[in-house]
Amino acid sequence: MNKKSMTQTSKFLSLVLRHQPEAAGITLDSHGWADVPALLGGMTAAGCPVDTALLEEIVRTDEKQRYSFNAEHTKIRANQGHSVKVDLNLRPVAPPEFLWHGTASRFLDSILREGLKPMSRQYVHLSPDTGTAEKVGSRHGRPVILQIAAQQMAQDGYLFYQAENGVWLTDTVPPQYIMNGCELRRESSSDDERR
Repeated sequence: MNKKSMTQTSKFLSLVLRHQPEAAGITLDSHGWADVPALLGGMTAAGCPVDTALLEEIVRTDEKQRYSFNAEHTKIRANQGHSVKVDLNLRPVAPPEFLWHGTASRFLDSILREGLKPMSRQYVHLSPDTGTAEKVGSRHGRPVILQIAAQQMAQDGYLFYQAENGVWLTDTVPPQYIMNGCELRRESSSDDERR
């Protein structure tokens, strides 16, 4: 299979496992898992032929590590990015001091005003490094990399999760935790003044 065909197959797999399982005539269980034989048959019936070897190759070579198999390789799921409601059984994890979010410059004013929201996904996605954030932001236009005061958010009660592929997830990032250069844009409160 050529690279273009493999990319198209991977994109369809992403659509099915994250957003529209019905596009391949399958269902996901409550934890996002799809039955591999049903997925292969459904994708093939939908005009995107795939066999076990190709599916294994897509999972193994995906640079973003989007997918995981169960131990027996009888089930597969996306590691994060769902717009359909699934419970990935993620447990809260203490984040590092800072995480990053890549976006396009055209969204910057809105983000600085309203914070980061999951939009159509279950969580806001944050990157562990600036390089990854830049790649993500580049997909949407001229990239802007935002530094997030993740440790401070956690201390203030916000929960963080880490997907199997290293992507950090949280419900929302209020604007006061988005760094402006090296300065944290926090709104003054009596609690802050007492610190």
